[in-house]
Amino acid sequence: MKSVSDYTYMVEESIAGLGYGAATPTNLYLPIEYGLQKGGKRIRPVLTLMASEAFGTTAQKALIPATGIEMFHNFTLLHDDVMDRSDLRRGRPTVHKKWDENTAILSGDTMLTLATQMVSTVPDVVLRRVLDTFNRMAIAVYEGQCLDMDFEQMDVVSAESYLDMIGKKTGALLGAAAAIGAIIAEASEKDCSLMEQYGYMLGLAFQIQDDWLDMFGDPATFGKPIGGDVLNRKKTFLTVSVMERGGAEAQALHDAMNISDGELRIKTVRKIYEQAGIPDLCRENIEFYSHKALRAVRSTGMSEEGQRSFEKLVEKLIDRRR
Repeated sequence: MKSVSDYTYMVEESIAGLGYGAATPTNLYLPIEYGLQKGGKRIRPVLTLMASEAFGTTAQKALIPATGIEMFHNFTLLHDDVMDRSDLRRGRPTVHKKWDENTAILSGDTMLTLATQMVSTVPDVVLRRVLDTFNRMAIAVYEGQCLDMDFEQMDVVSAESYLDMIGKKTGALLGAAAAIGAIIAEASEKDCSLMEQYGYMLGLAFQIQDDWLDMFGDPATFGKPIGGDVLNRKKTFLTVSVMERGGAEAQALHDAMNISDGELRIKTVRKIYEQAGIPDLCRENIEFYSHKALRAVRSTGMSEEGQRSFEKLVEKLIDRRR
């Protein structure tokens, strides 16, 4: 099997070849090209390519559907940025800031349809299974976004509810990406289900790691200022873990979140997290869900070489600093 960087290169080349920069109307397609540029880690399409090759077909055979999965992911980001009123994404102005909200919504809608078209290019023998997996995932992502919005209006959210939300927003898409790769390779239903479980559990570990990095990461490597979630009073695994306990720690965190000075708020919240043992709790949960992901992939019928590739991906993602 190829390395993660090899798969990532394939995805980048596929995206670069889409040619939306020359398509008309330009106000529809330029924002799509812009949104796809500097697209982060490309984890989702990489999972699809890895899974397809691990179960006996070529990564090239899964490349267009994998690109569609990345298109879907970026569609959700365009709409999320509008709903969250976010000004920056990956260090650049968001689409709705560079253009306007109507453009971001319409270009996002177009990305969803383009993603579905790409995912539908699979052979007829697996088309129904792929589309069922894709559509089930899409509904889960929308449900997760709705829950995330609901949480903004709630003082206390349980850790269980938070994990359900990130499972839908993050885990479902990673799970579907891995499962679709296996389906394209005509793997057994059992193996496809196990790959979906692998991606889902990896998504939980990934998001908890992301929450931890936002508070305790190194700004030089994290890629954005530390404490953004605190400044936006966003619910994270760290926040809900303290608030769910109640008592003095929860009250202290509630009060700290209402400090008007941003830097003081970040410092005070970080100290509360440290005193409450939240960094250790994050690490425990990251390892717990990572081990669940590894257990799932080791239960499949793929080769030891394939399993090792997915193990390395887990190690790479949970040890990241950005």
